[in-house]
Order: sequence, then C-alpha cells, then structure tokens
Amino acid sequence: MSEYTDYLQDVFAQFGPVSARGMFGGYGLYHQGLMFALVADDTLYLKADAGNVGDFEREGLEPFLYLKGGREVRMSYYRAPEAIFEDHELAAEWAGGAFQAALRAKAGKR
Repeated sequence: MSEYTDYLQDVFAQFGPVSARGMFGGYGLYHQGLMFALVADDTLYLKADAGNVGDFEREGLEPFLYLKGGREVRMSYYRAPEAIFEDHELAAEWAGGAFQAALRAKAGKR
C-alpha cells in the first residue's frame, strides 16, 4: 500500500474497514470484499451508477478517464469531493453511496 491509501483508511474509518489492493499502477479500495473506490495518481474516485451519479454531477466532479488505443475510456467512478477529507462523517456518507453502487453492479451481474 501507499501512504495515501493508508491515509484513506483513516478518512473512511466511520464507514468501516477498508483495504487496498494494487491494480494497474493504482489501487482498488474494498469494503466487505467489494471495490467501491479506486486511486489513480493519488486521486480518489468513488463508484457511481444511475443511483448516485447525480450527486457527483451536482458537485461538478469529473469521471475517471483513461486512454486505451488512443481513445478515452470512461469508467463508472467519479472524483471524490474534497470536503470528505476534512469531514469523516461526510466521507462515510459518500463511501456508503459508492458501496451501494458496487452492490447494485454486483447484483446486476447475477
């Protein structure tokens, strides 16, 4: 893990236990075995879907994008709001919404 992912465990302490696993030069953040967030270039992105994407859009937060074969690919993760790093209760709320999106995605794959 990195110093940043260690720090994120403190940020999400009110939400519950969080673990980080390395992936593609970044990290996936997991809660109860489900990935609800990712870290790329020391930037936190939270899982989004139709149920919570409006929260991110209202805050003007950008989706996670990467280049593949010269094309931009958008993933279902959005930049986390800066306010969660100072307000751990707010961090728990945003993490809960991201975790619910992860649960919905898992249910949709069944």
